[in-house]
Amino acid sequence: MAKLQTLKPTLQVLDTRRVPTMAAGSWRTEGMTSTQRGYGYKWQQARLAFLREHPLCAMCQAEGLVTVATVVDHIIPHRGDQSLFWRRSNWAPLCAHHHSSDKQREESRSSR
Repeated sequence: MAKLQTLKPTLQVLDTRRVPTMAAGSWRTEGMTSTQRGYGYKWQQARLAFLREHPLCAMCQAEGLVTVATVVDHIIPHRGDQSLFWRRSNWAPLCAHHHSSDKQREESRSSR
């Protein structure tokens, strides 16, 4: 009978560190729900329409990659300014990876 060999794990360890995205006193931390901040039904409909028109991640495309966009990013952070929030020229299609890593890092550098 052959002896079973133990295999070494082949999965990479997931980096669970988070990029800080909300400064104390930020408009996002004032106890408002996402709907109160403008991300309700109207936003969801506008977001879906925008992603249908712009289905690929802009940052991936700049790197020569083709990735489905799942997030509509506000290029200039609106910080609660509803005029800037709804300005379509301020929207960019991004994949979740770019929105939650590169874009957040970019914003945290510029807010210092």
